[in-house]
Amino acid sequence: MFKNIYFVCFILILSSCGKDPLPKPSGELRLEYPAHKYQSFNSDCAYSFDYSTFAEMQNAKQSCWFYINYPKMKAKIFLTYFPIHNDFALHVKEAEKLVYEHTIKASSIDTKSFSYPEKKVYGNFYELQGPTASNVQFYVTDSTKHFVTANLYFNSRPKPDSLAPAVEYIKKDMLHLIDTFKWK
Repeated sequence: MFKNIYFVCFILILSSCGKDPLPKPSGELRLEYPAHKYQSFNSDCAYSFDYSTFAEMQNAKQSCWFYINYPKMKAKIFLTYFPIHNDFALHVKEAEKLVYEHTIKASSIDTKSFSYPEKKVYGNFYELQGPTASNVQFYVTDSTKHFVTANLYFNSRPKPDSLAPAVEYIKKDMLHLIDTFKWK
């Protein structure tokens, strides 16, 4: 009888041996952001718009160039301004060049044109999918005097799955910026 018990225990011990346990992969935090609220940006520049209260405006090196900084997300929107002097096509070409430089890493680039004739605000909005350095870009123009570009960058390695909630949050802010954009 004891032989049977020892035999069963021996079989159970042998059958319990299997693969070595593997550590769990490190998980990403689930980040939640505040509700979208906006404030007006007015300066001596040729434009104004609303931007998120979750962000901070910072001056860049050039006149009328700004950073919309999201410090808790480690993200920045780079806003650049160019006056148009019979070089409108060149500015559009440069803006599109910045977008299409990411085709090496982008799995897709979704382009949407927008037009607000009553405000003389026209442009393109680009959403880049995949492990790209910039996930969202746009340009805004009145097509005669002013041209503004905006590019979203994160201060981290591009991980589309991990960055997706932050990209979606800031994308809504960028769309609101376009909706409220005005030339002076």
